[in-house]
Amino acid sequence: MKKHIYDESNGLSYTLHGDYYLPDLAMNEEEPTYGKYGMLRKQFLKMHRPARYQYLLMTGELTAHLNRVDQETREQVETLVKQMVGKQGVDENLKRQDQMRWVRLMNNIKVSAEEIVLKEIIYV
Repeated sequence: MKKHIYDESNGLSYTLHGDYYLPDLAMNEEEPTYGKYGMLRKQFLKMHRPARYQYLLMTGELTAHLNRVDQETREQVETLVKQMVGKQGVDENLKRQDQMRWVRLMNNIKVSAEEIVLKEIIYV
């Protein structure tokens, strides 16, 4: 039996180990660079979409997917915060008059925007 074989139908090479041919798979050793939302997406995929997670991991697309989701989510949260700030009338004038109220409103807006985006992008 040959020690190494190549299967053109799937593009994988195999090495003989005992009586079995095992695929020659290698993990991509690059350090992941995704942020908060990328980590949340990774946890969700591991727990609730294990097949999708394994597919992304095996094809080497996991880090790119997590970076794309992280960037998309950050942009969406930023857009929603700007829209909500405008609709609720939270401005610099309020910040000068009542800082604590401004902080409460801004924190509430940020949490609300994150909650909306997490349900729409991360947890699907």
